[in-house]
Amino acid sequence: MNLRQLLLHLPRYLGASGSPRRLWWSPSLDTISSVGSWRGQSSKSPAHWNQVVSEAEKIVGYPTSFMSLRCLLSDELSNIAMQVRKLVGTQHPLLTTARGLVHDSWNSLQLRGLVVLLISKAAGPSSVNTSCQNYDMVSGIYSCQRSLAEITELIHTALLVHRGIVNLNELQSSDGPLKDMQFGNKIAILSGDFLLANACNGLALLQNTKVVELLASALMDLVQGVYHENSTSKESYITDDIGISTWKEQTFLSHGALLAKSCQAAMELAKHDAEVQDMAFQYGKHMAMSHKAQEKGRLDYAKLRERIEAGKGVTSAIDLCRYHGNKALEALESFPPSEARSALENIVFAVTRFS
Repeated sequence: MNLRQLLLHLPRYLGASGSPRRLWWSPSLDTISSVGSWRGQSSKSPAHWNQVVSEAEKIVGYPTSFMSLRCLLSDELSNIAMQVRKLVGTQHPLLTTARGLVHDSWNSLQLRGLVVLLISKAAGPSSVNTSCQNYDMVSGIYSCQRSLAEITELIHTALLVHRGIVNLNELQSSDGPLKDMQFGNKIAILSGDFLLANACNGLALLQNTKVVELLASALMDLVQGVYHENSTSKESYITDDIGISTWKEQTFLSHGALLAKSCQAAMELAKHDAEVQDMAFQYGKHMAMSHKAQEKGRLDYAKLRERIEAGKGVTSAIDLCRYHGNKALEALESFPPSEARSALENIVFAVTRFS
């Protein structure tokens, strides 16, 4: 399936049809195997996360919290936004997604673009390939890498919008009129497609075949991951090592692939060798999976305790979160010490903390 075909079928894969569901969900992780000690330090204040992001934004040269705002405020999407206003008063999840794009300080929807910029600066220009020396560079980051960070955010935002599509076959009377949900679904598909189209246009302008291939494969991974999430019972993830392995595989596809391959693509744009590209890939992969495991570590501890007492679990999702955090830190050891590398380390520490 080529990229054009993928984009045409994406809304269907992400929820317009398929197995019955009301909203998208991620696999539940109630128990995992112990994976070793944690290298990070502890700080439990939510304000610390905001501080980490704020300091990282200063390092890359500008606030990235609204990186995709330029596209979101375009005339085309502004017209769609006027239609979204008609959903006010309904329970369609597109409204929640829209609010999250403006304010979501803890999950930081723009984190992916920030990480791409930081790892670009941490790696710097290639020491063996001078073909990029004439490229524009601001705050140690090439303009093409900044474009890539924005493209990454556009893809992520588009997928968030698409994944908010409601399964009309599972509606209840308490959800409100059917026509409201149908209208909301149409707007979600239209706006998500618009963002993806802009992302694809931006990729073409980068004029790098390998980067296009990397981001296209990340899109296919996302579709595959969400498809498996929707077709697999949550209970199949939480009882044994096979379930844990399944969780890791699907979490990489649906949450880690985009960041991992975007980080690798940033290294490709700077003409770094395969080893540096792989380390960037590993950091993006494990950072994203650690962030996702953290969400699982904040779930229902009463249910977790019940499963542990029943002999179905060994530890908690915290161990898995810290395992991937350690792997992300290991990948950074290949980069020279710098303020950008320190910021990437601080992000790992921040997403592996639990209150």
